[in-house]
Amino acid sequence: MQRSVCYIINMEAQNCKTKYPLLLIHGTGFRDLKIPLYWGRIPRVLKEHGATLFFGEQDCWGSVESNSHALCARIDAILEQTGAEKVNLIGHSKGGLEARMIASSLGYGDRVASVTTVSTPHRGSKTATLFLKAPRTIFSIAGFAVDNWIRVVGDRNPDFVRVCEEFSVAHMERFNRDNPDAPGVYYQSVAGVMKRPFSDVSLWIANFVLNRIEGPNDGLVSVSSAEWGERCITICGNTRRGISHLDEIDFRRSAFSKKAGKDVKDITGFYVSLVDDLRKRGY
Repeated sequence: MQRSVCYIINMEAQNCKTKYPLLLIHGTGFRDLKIPLYWGRIPRVLKEHGATLFFGEQDCWGSVESNSHALCARIDAILEQTGAEKVNLIGHSKGGLEARMIASSLGYGDRVASVTTVSTPHRGSKTATLFLKAPRTIFSIAGFAVDNWIRVVGDRNPDFVRVCEEFSVAHMERFNRDNPDAPGVYYQSVAGVMKRPFSDVSLWIANFVLNRIEGPNDGLVSVSSAEWGERCITICGNTRRGISHLDEIDFRRSAFSKKAGKDVKDITGFYVSLVDDLRKRGY
C-alpha cells in the first residue's frame, strides 16, 4: 500500500479530461443542491480543466444500501447519456461507502473504472461506537424527527438511525467482508488532517475527542479509518490550520493560503491533481 502526501500541480487546460466521466457522491446530511453546492468551487474548476462530471443526487439521510441502489440507476443514465463504458466514482465521507458497494456487492464493477474515497470511515468510528451505546430511545426520537423533516426537503428513503449505526466499527467489519474490492477497479483514498482543534470551529470538539480516541483526523473521520486502496493520500493545509471534513468539499469557498508550500494551498487544486492522476492512469 502506497501512502503519500499529494502536492498541487500546475493547472493546464484539459488535464482533467479523463477517459471516463466523473460521478461525485456526497456524504451524510447534505443534498446536491445548486445553491449552496455541496462541492463548492470544485466542480467548476474541474470542468474548466476538461472534466465531464455528474452529481449523485442521492438522499442525504438514506442508508448506504438504499443510496447505492439509487446511484446504480444514476450510473446507468450517465452511461446512456455519454456513451461511456464506465465511470470514475469520487465519494466524500459516507459517499465513499456507497461507491464501494456499487462496485462490489451490487455488481457494477464492470461499469466502474475507479473508486476514490475522501475521508470515508472504512473501518468505522470508535467514537461513534461509544455514542451508539446511548439509550435506543434517544436515537429513535431523533430519527423520527430527522426522517420526517428531511422528507419535506426531498429525501425519498431517509433512515437516520440506520445511518448512525452504519458508522460503528462492528457494522463496518461486516460491510468490508461483504464488499471486497472489485477486480479490475482502481481504488484510492484521501484522508484530511486538522492540525489543531480550532482549525474548524464547527468541528473542534469532535476533533479534540477523536484525537484522543482514534488519533489524527479531520474532525469526523480518522486517518486510520479513511485509508483504503492502492494509494492512500494524507492531505494537510498549507497553514497551521489543517484541513477539516468540511474543507475537503470546499465549504469555505476559498484557498487555505496564498503562499506556496509542500502541502495543499487550495482544495480545488488538490482535486485537479487527483483527477489528473486518474487521467494519466488511463481512467
